[in-house]
Amino acid sequence: MNNENKKRNGFPKIRFGLIILLLGYLIFLLGVIPGLFGLDRSPVMGFVQIAVFLVGLAMICLGGYICLNSLWNGMEKTIAAEIGFRLVSTGYVIAVISGMADVFGFGTHTFPKVPYFGPLQGIGVIVAESIVVIGFILLIPLKQNELKSIHYQASIIDADS
Repeated sequence: MNNENKKRNGFPKIRFGLIILLLGYLIFLLGVIPGLFGLDRSPVMGFVQIAVFLVGLAMICLGGYICLNSLWNGMEKTIAAEIGFRLVSTGYVIAVISGMADVFGFGTHTFPKVPYFGPLQGIGVIVAESIVVIGFILLIPLKQNELKSIHYQASIIDADS
């Protein structure tokens, strides 16, 4: 198989990942701001809205991973990329735990009360989304020239010390 064929094979995966990502973003918006779609029925964010935006966030994570994974296009992934994938997964798990804290029984509104998305849960989800973003950044493949430049700069620093 020649290199030209290998490079061309990644584009359908990138398109598929982008479609999943954009659909996830729309579902995420539907959960976070239902009034944008004319579906706002409550002044508070309840269980259904939380579940919907978490499903949207899952699709965003999946689509982003598919896109960024296809950019590697057969190359061996670096340790940073492997850590990035794990950070995306960990960030999503933290978002689910933070968002569904009341449902799981360790939030401020436990079972007899109606689940409510409070400020502490919001902070937890924002931190989780930040972890997902850091994971995506680590998944971005660097070109060989950039890697050689980084390695060269590191060797200069080592030689000076």
